[in-house]
Amino acid sequence: MTLDLAADELRRRAAAKPWTDPEAYWKALDSATRELPAPVVALSVEALAWNAAELLRRAGGLPIRVASKSLRVRGVLDAVLALPGFSGVLAFTLPEALWLADRVDDVVVGYPTANVPALRSLAGDPEAAGRIALMIDSVEQLDLIDAAAPPASRAAPIRVCLDLDASWRAPALGHIGVRRSPLRTPDELVGIAAEVLARPGFELVGVMAYEAQIAGVADQPAGKPAEALMLRFVQRASAAELAERRAAAIAAVSAIAPLEFVNGGGTGSLERTVQEAAVTEVAAGSGLFGPHIFDHYTSFDVAPAVGFALDVVRKPTADRATLLGGGWIASGPPAPDRLPLPVHPAGLSYEPREGAGEVQTPVRGAAAVPLGPGDRVWFRHAKSGEIMEHALSVVPVSNGEALASLPTYRGEGKCFL
Repeated sequence: MTLDLAADELRRRAAAKPWTDPEAYWKALDSATRELPAPVVALSVEALAWNAAELLRRAGGLPIRVASKSLRVRGVLDAVLALPGFSGVLAFTLPEALWLADRVDDVVVGYPTANVPALRSLAGDPEAAGRIALMIDSVEQLDLIDAAAPPASRAAPIRVCLDLDASWRAPALGHIGVRRSPLRTPDELVGIAAEVLARPGFELVGVMAYEAQIAGVADQPAGKPAEALMLRFVQRASAAELAERRAAAIAAVSAIAPLEFVNGGGTGSLERTVQEAAVTEVAAGSGLFGPHIFDHYTSFDVAPAVGFALDVVRKPTADRATLLGGGWIASGPPAPDRLPLPVHPAGLSYEPREGAGEVQTPVRGAAAVPLGPGDRVWFRHAKSGEIMEHALSVVPVSNGEALASLPTYRGEGKCFL
């Protein structure tokens, strides 16, 4: 089945924002999928279409490269890439990129690889080599690629993208951001660029810089006004520093080699990143599914396009219901915001000493009183594509009806990380 996110009638329904009435919205998803066995993962096609349109609006005309790790459903990836304004994929492993390159002609692997068999496959396939770019940030990574697939054995040059560190070295706070590339200064970036140009069998095509401390950190955490003020200050200062440094670094590299693209940003930073003249494209993915970790940004809203439902299987007390499964906890620092968020029926909470469990999840509160075995509880996940690692398929729901299921990566027999 192919999703058409540009259909006029779909856009009309999306514009009505049905998710702004949570009670009716989750009831509709429940009704549409009630005959399917739990756990069931559902995708509101209207919410997906609205989220895609919002990302395009926020990108202001700059192309959006779709982050595949935030989707992990090829049917959804195809539907999004069919929309004007979305172009190319940011993959998370080389084996995934090789798999996607059968139908996507522009794939950048967002993280360095040490997968020797995959490197040899890439080097021996001229079509794949022309469609895929590898991420590097050190000479040692180039050495690893040369050892796996010597230049003389390659059917085509291996395209590479340089990863510029986008974190902020705050005067008083220290390192703010994720630990990615060691390449931070324009001179460091030019040094590795010159190394790529000097080596046979490589082609330098792009630069990436992902500002995780802006794109992936909500600036309005619930119930924490003082922290919110600090986060906004940090993000403003970090964005200003990065804009100046990124511009200088790209100018320096461009002076010795033309670049096909300069990638930056993420769902949480599109408005800021597209203002930089040095950036030619932005990356986004999580904003398509709208997980709850993106609920607390001041500059944009997301629609909860994906949710999952679990069966009630027992009643330990009158005001508690126990669900089968539920421990779909997101990666990152262990914290309550990594747990799935119960959304329907409204008002449920976890048992503090159990949380979301591997095989059972008790929920409690007045909303649990009427629940009995066979009823269902709906949740929103915390981080976008990770939910798809728990399911073989996702059920698109449009206009109140369940459509044919779409296989996840797992459903297609793929497990890349």
